[in-house]
Amino acid sequence: MVGSSPLDVKEVLQAPDVSVSPAPGNKAVQEAEMQPPYSIYTKRQKNFIVFMSALGGFFSPLSANTYLPSIPSLTTFLNVSPSLMNLTVTAFLIFQGLAPSFYGDLADIMGRRPAYFISFIIYIAANIGLATQSSYPALFVLRCLQSSGSGGTYALNSGVMADISTAAERGKYMGAAQSGIMLGPAVGPILGGLLGEYLGGKSIFWFLTICGGVYLVVVAIAVPETCRKVVGNGSIPPTAWWSRSVLNEVARRRAARNNKASAATEPWPIPTQRLRFPNPLKVLLIIKEKDCAVILFYNSIICASWYTVTADLANLLGEIYHLKTVQIGLCYMPFGIGAALSILGNGYHSSNLGRIQDTPKIGTMRGLHARTALRLTRSTETTWPSFQSRGLGSILCGHSSTMNLLLVDLYPNSPSTASAANNLTRCLMAAGGSAVIEPMIRAMGAGWAYTLVGLVSISLSPMLYVVTRYGPRWREERRVRLAKEKAKKEVEAVANC
Repeated sequence: MVGSSPLDVKEVLQAPDVSVSPAPGNKAVQEAEMQPPYSIYTKRQKNFIVFMSALGGFFSPLSANTYLPSIPSLTTFLNVSPSLMNLTVTAFLIFQGLAPSFYGDLADIMGRRPAYFISFIIYIAANIGLATQSSYPALFVLRCLQSSGSGGTYALNSGVMADISTAAERGKYMGAAQSGIMLGPAVGPILGGLLGEYLGGKSIFWFLTICGGVYLVVVAIAVPETCRKVVGNGSIPPTAWWSRSVLNEVARRRAARNNKASAATEPWPIPTQRLRFPNPLKVLLIIKEKDCAVILFYNSIICASWYTVTADLANLLGEIYHLKTVQIGLCYMPFGIGAALSILGNGYHSSNLGRIQDTPKIGTMRGLHARTALRLTRSTETTWPSFQSRGLGSILCGHSSTMNLLLVDLYPNSPSTASAANNLTRCLMAAGGSAVIEPMIRAMGAGWAYTLVGLVSISLSPMLYVVTRYGPRWREERRVRLAKEKAKKEVEAVANC
């Protein structure tokens, strides 16, 4: 009953162009029943799509984290300083942030499949180059290229989930899909440590080449196009060859022979639009909005906190505890475990408890990531920082996942672009954090350096209240403004006819 039901967070955060539900009545109910389904994919097909999206998102963090345990040995092999080696991490993060700005718009125009193809072709080529290089300049440039290829999967991941799930379902699916992104920090350092210790550092890149090639083949054969601007709810056969999977083409021809049709596959109308070159600057339209700017800035601070800890951890563990490469890799495992669990937990909460707003509990969560970072400053034994990093990974990545889901809900018609804006800001801020943390540690010591990181996070946590307090009003202002702009364009179009 209106006025007594709990607040529906997803309804409040819907995009401006989502139409209001019709008034209750028999006619409205009948019209709703006649509407085609949001997605024609079965639950089994959706699970497969989610699995492949999660696996695709796994490659970028895997590439970033398999590299970390080998940094001390590569520093010695290439005869460069730790600061220069940290710059390869910084460069990776910069291109990881820039790449989705291109892939996000490309995926929203041409579809998800061609964006995946371009992304992984670049990624595989970069890994082959990394496996055969032997100089620091080549390592630096090819790491940038590797990041450009794998970084696009962040935006594609969110876009695919928005294609196949409604706002009510999206939390569950986004949680499952992003678990792949968070699994990279758990598995990557272990694989990197084992491969680097027993097969050499270059074996890491050959391993990534093989995995990327296998994934690309599976995408070409079995993964369907999901972009709603290309296939609607999945019932419209894509016309371009790159948008048709092998299995999809076989099934389409078989269905054409049988000439079967049903109400469940009623075509979903899609607008006709002219093909254009992707505009990477489109993300700036999202960044300039008040609510999005606050969300993106604070989320970027959280991500920077994460990378200030992980970027120089390998060097610290090697210097203080004299650990081997494989042992350093194992020390990263709690980060990833906590991160993956937080993503799955957020997805469950969003799907099952998202209508409940418990303000006291939200208040207790603010600043937890900062307190965990402060605890790391007291680390004296390897078990203590490893244990605390589990909580740090869970809180930081859980927060980042929540903010990404919020942005996708705000822009369901351009989910890849919204995710790209999030990735751009957080990766650029993380790149800055990873670049300055090593000089900070040398100048201040690890304790004071990470204390400063924690204090910055605490001081900015009131920004969450700003979004809660003023966000609904800003979204309503944007909805009205966009509605006026749309009406003006329609009037101009009629006048020009």
